[in-house]
Order: sequence, then C-alpha cells, then structure tokens
Amino acid sequence: MAYIPRLKQEYKDRVITALTEEFGYSNVMQVPKLKKIVISRGVGAAVADKKLIDYAVDELSRISGQKAVSTVSKKDVASFKLRKGMPIGAKVTLRGERMYEFLDRLITSALPRVRDFNGIKANGFDGRGNYNLGVTEQIIFPEIDIDKVNKVAGMDITFVTSAETDKEAKSLLSELGLPFKKN
Repeated sequence: MAYIPRLKQEYKDRVITALTEEFGYSNVMQVPKLKKIVISRGVGAAVADKKLIDYAVDELSRISGQKAVSTVSKKDVASFKLRKGMPIGAKVTLRGERMYEFLDRLITSALPRVRDFNGIKANGFDGRGNYNLGVTEQIIFPEIDIDKVNKVAGMDITFVTSAETDKEAKSLLSELGLPFKKN
C-alpha cells in the first residue's frame, strides 16, 4: 500500500465534507484545494557576498525536502549596486505529497516554536484565495541546526489555493490546521 500524507488523507476524509456543508457545493470538484506552497527568501546582502545565496538555497532545501533554486534580478538598480541577472534570492515550489508533508511539519512543529505565538494573522489574503505568511526566523524549523546558522533571516510562505474568495480559502486553511488568530 502506498504512503499517503496525514493532511492529504484528512482533506479527503473530513475537510471536503466540512467545506461542502459550510458553502453548499453541489459537486466535489467545486471544493477548494491547496494547489502549491511557495517558500521564498530575499537575500539583499548577496550583492556583496555571493556565498549568502548558497546558504539560503541550502537552508530552503533542508526545510522543504526539495532542491531550492536561486532567483535573479530582473533589472538594474544603480542605488543598490544591482545588475540584471545577479542572484538575489532563493525559492522552492512544493506540490503534491511534499506540499502536504511541509504543511504538516509547519503546523505541528515549526509554528509552535515561534516565540510568544498566539496564532497567525488573517489579513494575508490577496483577494483571489491565496495566503501569504511571513516567518521572521528560519530557526523555528527543526531541520535547521542553530549552531550552523550564519545569519538569522526570515522567509515568505505562500499558500496557493483553488478557492474563488478569501473566505473559502481561510476556511480551507483553517480546516487543514493553520492556527489563525481569533478576532
């Protein structure tokens, strides 16, 4: 028997019926689902030191369990001493089983390690059913060895859903286990 991630199974078993009851979908295919998770990190200091990009790619690869890629600048910015094509960040896009595995680790082990944590803000929706979450320290992930970190840096995590509205997307992410703050 093939392995199925815990949250993927929970989505099939419980979340679909809960969202259908809440929004009154007539077809199972109308129920919103998580399409992908994009983890990105800007490394502005990489203009001066190229090694920082390698560190960022390595850390994102450890956190996600998938090889990260470096991102390059699209245009010249003289005030930042930035040339077109210079590496200035790192990102990784997770889909399928790895996406559900990362989400499970984020909810169960990483977010509870945030200092003074009492939920994530619910104002990170973009109007099209996608949610952005900013993490201030990469050391909340258990995969990162604190002794080997050369600089504490944050990252952005984007949850791309097939939901039409922010309300549907928030319900989907809440059912999957993201701990939103109570208003």
